[in-house]
This record gives sequence, C-alpha cells and structure tokens, in this order.
Amino acid sequence: MSGSVTAVSSNGTYGFGKPNRARITLLAGLGVEGDVHAGVTVKHRSRVAQDPTRPNLRQVHLIHRELFDEVAAAGFDVTPGALGENVTTAGIDLLGLSTGTLLRIGPEAVIEVTGLRNPCRQIDAFQEGLLKQVVGRTDTGDIIRRCGIMAVVRTTGTIHPGDLVTAEPPSGPHVPLQPV
Repeated sequence: MSGSVTAVSSNGTYGFGKPNRARITLLAGLGVEGDVHAGVTVKHRSRVAQDPTRPNLRQVHLIHRELFDEVAAAGFDVTPGALGENVTTAGIDLLGLSTGTLLRIGPEAVIEVTGLRNPCRQIDAFQEGLLKQVVGRTDTGDIIRRCGIMAVVRTTGTIHPGDLVTAEPPSGPHVPLQPV
C-alpha cells in the first residue's frame, strides 16, 4: 500500500493548528524537529498532567487528506495542518493500518504506527460541530475515530510534500489501531 505526502506542518509552541512548511525533519526516537510535541516522553499537556514519564507514542500525527473532502461536504473548511497534524497524506488508508506498521516516507524517514488520535473538544472550538464529523459510532455502538493516526520515528529523515509513503505491515495478524 502506498500514497503520498500532500503537506507537512510543525509548530514550536502549543496551539491547535500547525503551519505548513516546505519540509520537516523527523528525528529518530523524538519526533518532528522543532515541534512542541517532540520528545522521548509525553508532550501533550493532558498526558503530561497524568504522568510526565510515560513514553511518547504520539511523536508524529498523520491525517489523510480525504477526510478534509468528507467534512467539506458537510460544510466545514479544514486545510492541512489545521487539526494539528504533522503530515497530511493522500491515497493511503491510514485508519486501516495495523498497529506496528512501518511507514517509509521519502528516501530516508521511517515511522512506526502506534495508534489512533483520540480527538478532543478542541476540535469543536476550532469549528463548532466538527467533532461529530470526525468521531462517530458503528451500528453496534462502537466509537469510530477518523481524525488520524499517531506514530514514533524509527529512522531520521527529511520529508516534503510530494514524497512517496509506503506501508509495510508487521509480521503476524492484523492488530486494529486503538487510541493512544
């Protein structure tokens, strides 16, 4: 399975969105160079408050561009970086990946998928009603989270819009993504 990068974003200060960049550098074991969420231990404020020593499984946030088209049909205007993602992709089913999938991005960078982004109420502060567009329920009542995936950086590399993204599933059975 493969796709491409449509945008890359980072922010050195806490805020909901992240400005688009011409390139970002992924640092092994840390995350996006210069991004407020980079680090070995958790950096998201709610998780730091719970336990600042926990490993950072949310070093890189990815969202599929196709989500923006879906929410646009419901009247929402969402652009790359606006929901706080570092990498916006196209053509790859991020939400269908298995936990532990390796994503090769561009010529060097490798990240490992750790789980789903667990969207929060800040999404409604960004655009009222958007949270209901990115979180839903199945017919059996299970929660569906569609606001991207999280990963850790395994191999350092610089990535740009237009770079190829290739998925390598882990050996063994498919393990559905869970919130991290």
